[in-house]
Amino acid sequence: MNALVSASVLGCDLSKIGEEVSDIQSAGADWVHFDVMDGSFVKSMSFGEPVLRSLRPYLKVPVDTHLMIVDPIRYVDDFADLGSDVITFHIEAAADPQEVIDKIHSRGVKAGVSIKPATPVSAVKPYLECADLILVMTVDPGFGGQVFLPETLGKVSEIRYMLDSLGRDAYLEVDGGINQKTARICREAGANVLVSGSYIFGADDRAAAIRSIKPF
Repeated sequence: MNALVSASVLGCDLSKIGEEVSDIQSAGADWVHFDVMDGSFVKSMSFGEPVLRSLRPYLKVPVDTHLMIVDPIRYVDDFADLGSDVITFHIEAAADPQEVIDKIHSRGVKAGVSIKPATPVSAVKPYLECADLILVMTVDPGFGGQVFLPETLGKVSEIRYMLDSLGRDAYLEVDGGINQKTARICREAGANVLVSGSYIFGADDRAAAIRSIKPF
């Protein structure tokens, strides 16, 4: 499976979000990453359903929705209705992760599970055979522009080994501090979806920035 770049809208100029999303798609982004924060599971608050609804006319690539919210099952229907192709939630935020996965699948959407840097890989192990995407946070979630945590690479390698052992072709995604250098070491560890916000949106040449994240 070739590596994909999921451009995080959190890094864009929010005063012209529609233009920004159109631009990074033209620049070669494979997915658009949409962070939803509730100010409870993480300290920040970000986008909700109204923002994604307003972006729909601009979106031509798959929507990678990342729910950083408490009790995520409450919002599965809303974000499925808005055309999310993948809905990822945090293991730490769900009382019954399997129920959330089943709910997402019932809507015909790919289901992703995520872990924070401090959460052990064992937390996602029970769901590796049914989740379509595993997201390893490579920074503490809640803010864009953070510095990559190299100690998270071991989690990526461990999950890649387990997925390969199971014969699963699920996506293995990383999010946080992804640039040309960290993208390379994450790919080497086994990641095949690379979320990047500030690095892409802050670049003078966004197409070149996206190309620099992908494998040669």
